[in-house]
Amino acid sequence: MENVFKNLYNYRELLKTTVKKEVRSKYKNSFLGVLWSFLNPLLQIIVYAVIFSLILSNQQPHYAIFLCCGLIPWTFFSSAINKAAFTFIENGNIIKKVYFPREIIPISVVTGETVNFLISTLIILGFVVFGGIGISKYILVYPLILVTQYLVILAISLIISSVCVYLRDLQHFIGIALQLLFYAAPIVYAPTSIPDNYQWILKFNPMTYIINAYRDIFYNQTMTDLKPILIVLFIAIIGCILGYGIFHKLQKGFAEQL
Repeated sequence: MENVFKNLYNYRELLKTTVKKEVRSKYKNSFLGVLWSFLNPLLQIIVYAVIFSLILSNQQPHYAIFLCCGLIPWTFFSSAINKAAFTFIENGNIIKKVYFPREIIPISVVTGETVNFLISTLIILGFVVFGGIGISKYILVYPLILVTQYLVILAISLIISSVCVYLRDLQHFIGIALQLLFYAAPIVYAPTSIPDNYQWILKFNPMTYIINAYRDIFYNQTMTDLKPILIVLFIAIIGCILGYGIFHKLQKGFAEQL
């Protein structure tokens, strides 16, 4: 693991350049450019708010704000995972021609999506301010939640990006898995609305605890329970170590497979 940090430091300029490329390429040649970081989640929130609050008569107070606090963190998660799955395949030509630490590629993908999420967080702040809820002191916990989510995504990305090089069909299953995880997390509904005998589904989804934490500090204006977040953070760190071990073992055959 020491080599990871050493490589990242030695190739920090390459990492910085790659992250910038990831951020800029998302809306490259787009007329509105970075404004899509605001428009995409806003349009999603409008659609879900109309469906669940008007058509399905959801009685959750300030439902648009409630939805915003869950949907934007989920979009960060799903976008990063989807992009990470293809990243080594998309960069196959570079990997075969130039040497550099391969871990820079998935790290730059996750970091680039983190930058987009930070921009999108302004939407959450806009909703809570203009929606009449306001901003509380508990927003100070935001960096801890963000770091936890970042490491969860990085752990998953290191594994799936490496395995997808050998098993291309896995890319198709990822979309299905993410769709299932979406409904297995309290994004469009409150956790209390799920019957007790199905609560275990939420408990096994790490995004449940992360979304609940974001919702606590922004929507509920309360201090989130740190115990589950710290547990997820610990598991994410272990996941990153194991993920790097899998990546390190599989990367030796990347050139041949790509």
